[in-house]
Amino acid sequence: MNFILKTLFKKTLFNMNSDQLVIALTKGRILDEVLPLFGQAGIVPAEDISKSRKLIFDTNRENVKLMVIRGSDVPTYVEFGSADMGVVGKDLLLEYGDEGFYEPLDLKIAACQMMTAGPVNAKPVEGRLKVATKFTNIAKKYFAKQGRQIDLIKLNGALELAPLMGLADAIVDIVDTGKTLKANGLEPRELIAQISSRIIVNKASMKIKNALIREILGQLGDAVDKK
Repeated sequence: MNFILKTLFKKTLFNMNSDQLVIALTKGRILDEVLPLFGQAGIVPAEDISKSRKLIFDTNRENVKLMVIRGSDVPTYVEFGSADMGVVGKDLLLEYGDEGFYEPLDLKIAACQMMTAGPVNAKPVEGRLKVATKFTNIAKKYFAKQGRQIDLIKLNGALELAPLMGLADAIVDIVDTGKTLKANGLEPRELIAQISSRIIVNKASMKIKNALIREILGQLGDAVDKK
């Protein structure tokens, strides 16, 4: 077992034996939209998260703490039990898998779409399609279901440049308003999945801290229904 896994394992044991509940939140847009929901559910940070460089925050509930980290790290912290619950986009769950935890609640925030996109009025590509994306697993599964052979090009940003510069025929990415695509001469094409932010829960935590987790899930569910 490597150092990172050993450290996570030790933290997991500590967390599971604690009465505290740790909830991992995703930085950025999701954080901005989820904090009001948590407020309606009776969980309020003890300080202004936007004005702090801290990563772990106390709340008005003595037994609940909030952890603010990158979205791509939330599933790892929850799966290994360093966080009991987490808030993360469905895109990351589709990309990295969701077998290591439960996904009991759709918060219906930060809504967008996972889509293919390509140059406006482009002719259909014959043969293998060159696809640029950072969501390589999602793209593989989608085009495999379509029976389409592709060459994947992994990029971590500025995907819209790939078709413009001749690097790719199409991209797979998150689409919100579509304005960025339009500004770069691209258009959305096939819908792959509807994306929103989800609550995920560590499997062991659900057993050990069931009453508290179910209470919070119920309160968050009520807040979502009132939106």
